[in-house]
Amino acid sequence: MKKRLATSVALSMISIAAPSVAMDKHYVATPQQSQWQMVVNTPLECRLVHPIPNYGDAVFSSHASKKLNLDFELKMKRPMGETRDVSLVSMPPAWRPGEGADRMTNIRFFKQFDGYVGGQTAWSLLSELEKGRYPTFSYQEWQSRDQRVEVALSSVLFQPKYNVFSDCIANLLPYSFEDISFTILHYDRSSVQLNKASQKRLAQIAEYIRHNQDIDLVLVSTYTDSEDSKSASQQLSEQRAEVLRSYFESIGMPQDRIQVQGYGKRRPIADNASPIGKDKNRRVVISLGRTNV
Repeated sequence: MKKRLATSVALSMISIAAPSVAMDKHYVATPQQSQWQMVVNTPLECRLVHPIPNYGDAVFSSHASKKLNLDFELKMKRPMGETRDVSLVSMPPAWRPGEGADRMTNIRFFKQFDGYVGGQTAWSLLSELEKGRYPTFSYQEWQSRDQRVEVALSSVLFQPKYNVFSDCIANLLPYSFEDISFTILHYDRSSVQLNKASQKRLAQIAEYIRHNQDIDLVLVSTYTDSEDSKSASQQLSEQRAEVLRSYFESIGMPQDRIQVQGYGKRRPIADNASPIGKDKNRRVVISLGRTNV
């Protein structure tokens, strides 16, 4: 009886002296699992996705804009429950054991949000992948203080899809929806056609609409200067509006999504007593509306 008791006490002491250590969690696609997918390839958006088994997706994206841009998101199946500081390290693949790890930067992932990386760090992720390395995110598991999570991007089969992604970025339109959603264009005197500079701008608006199925409304409001009589100004304004209605229909915009209105010489925005003021008043305001904003 004493022997069994002594054994029991000894086992309890061992249990206290050597507490269990939680194993770190590692998420990475094996070479056989590794995939890179171009899921969007248009002049408005480029999106490259890398599934990470049992964790989520790594997503690179770039959008039409005046400035070159790149976003990266680590989309998790289970959002983080706490904000965490994250270490980002570039790891060599297992088949290149002579290489060491390179620390890239420290970032922060916020509670209940996907992990976001932008700017130069996002470009650096692509650069490391192109070198055949594995950018790896490491952070403390929010449900277990003594456990860390490591999430790596595999460079296996990356290069071919990265080439497609790079070509897509090079072909993005150099303006965004915000750049063209409210536009003021101008006319030469007594003309129903826009002046040359405004025609170029209108072509940009049309190009954007052709590629964006979310545009659900085009509002066209035309105005004249005070050079002509009230009736003549109103007629000219309505003619300009109808020309633009026909133009938007010609690029595939449904009739019920186009609203035009001629205001004649009402609502001037400048003094009609000066040539410069008249130039400003001979205008059309084009506003775009869209779904899925």
